[in-house]
Amino acid sequence: MMPPRHRRRFMTCAVVATAFGLAGAQASAASGDTRPRPWNARHQADIGRQHVRSLGAGKSALVAPGRDDGGSDEAENSAEGTAQYTEARTAPGVVAPGAYGAAWSQLQSMRHTGGGWDHVTKKPYNSDDPRYRDINSNSSGGSGNVTGRITGIAADDQGYVYAGGANGGVFRSRTGGGHWEPIADKLPSLSTGTLALDGSRRLWYATGESNTGATSYVGTGVYVLAAPRHGRFQPGGRVGGAELESTVVHALRFAGTTVWAATSRGVWTHSTTTLSGPWKLEFAPNPDYLPGGSKQADPSAPYKNIANDIAVDPKDPDRVLLAVGWRGGDTYNGMYSKQGGSWKRVTGIGDLPSTSEDVGNVTFAAAADGSRLYAVAQSPAQMASNPDSGLKGVYVSKGGSPLGPWTQIADYTKLRNSGSALQSAGYMPGIQSWYNQFLQVDPGNADHVYLGLEEVFETKNGGASWITPGPYWNFPFPCWSVDPAKQTGDCSPTTHSDQHAVAVGTYKGKPWVYVGNDGGIYRRPLSGAVDSGGHAKDWQSLNDGTIDVLQFYSVGVGKDRNHGGVSVTGGLQDNGQSILRGHDKVMGSNFGGDGGDTLAAPGNGCDIAAEYVYLDMWVTQDCGENNGAWATDPAKATEYEVAPPDKDLGGAGARFIAPITSDAKDINTWVAGGRHVWVQNKGFAIRSGAEWKNAYDLGAGHVATAVAASGGTVYAGWCGPCDSQGFSRGIAVGKADGTGWHQLGLPVEGALPNRYISGFEVDPADAQHVYVAVNGFSRKWTEGPGAGSGHVFESRDGGGNWTDISANLPDVPADTVKLLPNGALALGTDLATFYCPPGASEWQVLGTGLPTTAVLQLKLGPDNRLYAATHGRGIWSFGIRRLKGSTND
Repeated sequence: MMPPRHRRRFMTCAVVATAFGLAGAQASAASGDTRPRPWNARHQADIGRQHVRSLGAGKSALVAPGRDDGGSDEAENSAEGTAQYTEARTAPGVVAPGAYGAAWSQLQSMRHTGGGWDHVTKKPYNSDDPRYRDINSNSSGGSGNVTGRITGIAADDQGYVYAGGANGGVFRSRTGGGHWEPIADKLPSLSTGTLALDGSRRLWYATGESNTGATSYVGTGVYVLAAPRHGRFQPGGRVGGAELESTVVHALRFAGTTVWAATSRGVWTHSTTTLSGPWKLEFAPNPDYLPGGSKQADPSAPYKNIANDIAVDPKDPDRVLLAVGWRGGDTYNGMYSKQGGSWKRVTGIGDLPSTSEDVGNVTFAAAADGSRLYAVAQSPAQMASNPDSGLKGVYVSKGGSPLGPWTQIADYTKLRNSGSALQSAGYMPGIQSWYNQFLQVDPGNADHVYLGLEEVFETKNGGASWITPGPYWNFPFPCWSVDPAKQTGDCSPTTHSDQHAVAVGTYKGKPWVYVGNDGGIYRRPLSGAVDSGGHAKDWQSLNDGTIDVLQFYSVGVGKDRNHGGVSVTGGLQDNGQSILRGHDKVMGSNFGGDGGDTLAAPGNGCDIAAEYVYLDMWVTQDCGENNGAWATDPAKATEYEVAPPDKDLGGAGARFIAPITSDAKDINTWVAGGRHVWVQNKGFAIRSGAEWKNAYDLGAGHVATAVAASGGTVYAGWCGPCDSQGFSRGIAVGKADGTGWHQLGLPVEGALPNRYISGFEVDPADAQHVYVAVNGFSRKWTEGPGAGSGHVFESRDGGGNWTDISANLPDVPADTVKLLPNGALALGTDLATFYCPPGASEWQVLGTGLPTTAVLQLKLGPDNRLYAATHGRGIWSFGIRRLKGSTND
């Protein structure tokens, strides 16, 4: 497999509507091939094909149980990562609605310690930082300043713009974009489904991230802000009751005094004039699978009532078309309209797909004057049979009627030939159309349309011809060069890849189009300038650092030897590895693709090990600083692929985000967990994957979920199967030299719950004294064998016996546990970070100011600060010396 310029991939977060109540590079160059192979187009499909081969060991992650989803390389790679994140929070069974909401309610009454959190990554993040153009960087691709995934945008005619992060809440700009301020942090859910301004200029915030296939955080419903230019969302602003808790909301559509909501539990309506009273369920194709139904506990239940969008006839608000269906295909998929008082399938409406085989994810967009209605449609059948794209097409109803007749105006080949950067077999426009979709019609021109897939497309003649103003990246184009000195200047900035949201607004009398994607929010003039290839010359990144919705999996901290202070690095969903050195005002990106787990030397923050996915580890000892000289002189590359052999097994050999660590007493002894427990003793001087030694085989079908080591004693938590279909977990203990390994006796029903092992902490004074963090929800919420109770456990005999020390903790998934120098414990969860003082038996909320979002990793820095990697609001730090007391604030 060729050395990767890693594809930016998405790995979203927790799943399913019922889930929680809320929500050898140098070798190739040395052979004489000095082409910039990391950007070689074929690589886009190579990783996917490797992944597809690995699926023989288990089903694809986002395939509903019992169904083979087939489909595309990278999309399946994405899907597996998504489901693995979910498995940690749902296994061993289905989680009942209300679990997260109950935990959030309990949190409100808990005491806080003194001190406040400081926001480390509230700075611009330049993905094209010219300092970091080593062999495994994506720098110079053209995305510029980035942040995390934006899944909702609304904009008005006075320069106010609203952007919603995948798990970061809503931000407001008063200046047409930029200078952002958070306005939803008091809500229990910061997961964005969609944002919309109604006719009264109220801002509607639908929580529950809007990606088809239930691939996201569920939410707590829909909220309204009456004065969005000045106010902030409050829990009391929720529309209706609890009907839309634990759902994903794909779309809100307004018709007269009614708002329609397409959700993962069917289609609902509510009055826009009276916001109290319950939501009305208009249509659910399989009601038995809804909460309270006879099949609510079925593993397929979250996939059985997915509604993607609603189109309302502007001339007749009673004429409504529902696009319903699971992206992987199901018999209920289709287009529905109301006939004779009941919802029935619609056929014969022209080119727009209407059969269950071809209706998957669908998005509608109407012209302001009602003269046109557009649609983009993904096809389950095509995704299963066509390795290049799952896009069925783009369509128009020229009379504006949802019932057509519809005419196709584009397919993936037409879009590919319109200036797209996606030209290689296995990765063409629409390959992720089940995940990437938006449509927007110019309010002043019904024939002018913006289309979002992996890239941004545009037509000004109703679809007769298209251009690609926002290509995936600039690497395939003649203007690009890895050497900044050779950059011609013809490569214009583009947007980040993977499009999700769009809006049109006006600032100082000028209309702008705003797009949201896996790298944040961008804008350009609505009728902007393009070059000879149809690529826009005028994109502006609005990710100025004041909007931090970065989705970190990990964090590493080390001293900055050159400038003082510390360097902070971390692995990110779809945004590579970030690095912020002690003197920096702007973050850079030194490794590309998805960033997984991270190691950084406490004494030298430029010694970094970064994971891509499936244990594909890379190491640098100079922060990855390189001007691209490796392209002509291989000896100048300073990033080295050092992956353990399990990497080559894909999903059968390791989790999508697999655990790595160093021994607490020896920074040069590393442990990596896949199917095997791997150990190497060269620290950051490692240069090859062959230098790892297999310390222990966890067993066929078992993969590590957490590892820890101290003084040569290693703990490895594993799962397998890892989903709710026969979920099994365990802990293996042994020595780093491969001796003394054994599996702990962990019965299904016992002190340690039969749930996902997410983190360890070993007492540096006694390797037999160990703590474990357990994910998921307790027995009260989980319909699964051995779900048990509690989230943090302690053993003083090397795991022979465990004591539940969860005490007064809310029942919420726990992700990471850290023993502090004063003997206290810190626990990162999907809700907050908690603190248990030394000798105490009850927990408090650690400090103030940390947003309500998932804390996936806690690490101590050499500066006596605790660092928290959040999956939605960046990296934060807390001065542990502040812990002298507590307060009720």
